[in-house]
Amino acid sequence: MQLNLSAECAKALDATDKLSLFRNKFHIPKHNNSDVAYFCGNSLGLQPKITAQYIMQDLFDWQNYGVEGHFLAKNPWVSYHEILTDKAAMIVGAKPIEVVMMNQLTSNLHFLMVSFYRPTKKKYKILTEAKAFPSDQYAVESQVKFHGFDPQDAIIEIQPDEGTNYISNKKIIDAIISNKDELALVFIGGVNYYTGQVFDMKTIAECCNKNNITIGFDLAHAAGNVKLNLHDWDVDFAAWCTYKYLNSGPGSVGGVFVHEKHATNFDLPRLTGWWGHDKSSRFKMDKTFIPMEGAEGWQLSNAPVLSMAAHNAALDVFTEAGIDNLIEKSKAMHNYLRFLIADVIVERNLEIITPEKKEEHGCQLSIFAKSNGKKLFDYLTEHGVVTDWREPDVIRMAPVPLYNSFYDIWRLYEVLKDYKG
Repeated sequence: MQLNLSAECAKALDATDKLSLFRNKFHIPKHNNSDVAYFCGNSLGLQPKITAQYIMQDLFDWQNYGVEGHFLAKNPWVSYHEILTDKAAMIVGAKPIEVVMMNQLTSNLHFLMVSFYRPTKKKYKILTEAKAFPSDQYAVESQVKFHGFDPQDAIIEIQPDEGTNYISNKKIIDAIISNKDELALVFIGGVNYYTGQVFDMKTIAECCNKNNITIGFDLAHAAGNVKLNLHDWDVDFAAWCTYKYLNSGPGSVGGVFVHEKHATNFDLPRLTGWWGHDKSSRFKMDKTFIPMEGAEGWQLSNAPVLSMAAHNAALDVFTEAGIDNLIEKSKAMHNYLRFLIADVIVERNLEIITPEKKEEHGCQLSIFAKSNGKKLFDYLTEHGVVTDWREPDVIRMAPVPLYNSFYDIWRLYEVLKDYKG
């Protein structure tokens, strides 16, 4: 339909939204006894109403079975991660053998880089994007230091194109090709946390594979937000968290992808633990480590069952909604938000820093506040609109298709319009 600035337009969009009823499956925080307009799913997703039921089941089983819950629980704890695999693989476009849920994001990235960052005297550099999430920067720097290299020399950061906030795909590909003889790893966030830019992961992976360079992605802001096809893209490894778009609770279990081509390469160095040992012989308690095939072989510790229960609940909501339906609605919501924000950009001294092309953004829209940005952010919060502030001057807002409405977006616009500065 033709977009306009009226509340009636938002209501009409909601009336034709085939996913609109999913909002009722989530707990929406309140402000002055009314639902907030919550646009912070890029930082912490909202709680599905079924989550408590899923967690209570395991608390009940713990209460009644004690240690025997590992085998007698409704979802036996000894194999709990296995009930998540197929659903998680769907989210990231992977085969089940390529996915396992374990640990948290940055620890998983370190475990993966033990295997996939294998520097030599000649090929030792890591290429990444400038202004990556700090935790990624810390991880990369510590990895090159661990191997005895100087981060100033061993890390290549690709800066945004001149005069823009974005890094063009051409600039990334050119950087890979020009440094191919020295690169041991290309490691990029699939979606930049600050600008919301979606990188062309398929083309980047193709370039790396052609040039014999390992490729890995941090999918913290991509999983559950954009269409992923990690297997078909021939990505070596990836990791993601589940508390943002995947709505699995603060600090919940992380996810790992290791491509099928590495599934039986047991010569790859790795840090090992009991839970990655071949499950058919694990309880023989032999000291010789025999890794399971696929991503499961990268596990170390036993399943964090309560956070996995929360993730299981969230994945069931995702499965019901369908990832393609969610992405379709996400694009429509982003475009509507961009349309409304454009009406107040000049008056509010704002600039949109998220790319406009549909293949270059997910649901997140980031705006640069050229003056008094923190004051504007606080004003939004005081009026029941929850966004996300990032120093020094950016407000991030993410209309999430599972629980946001088009009317939420219009409410944000109305508050922005009423702001007096």
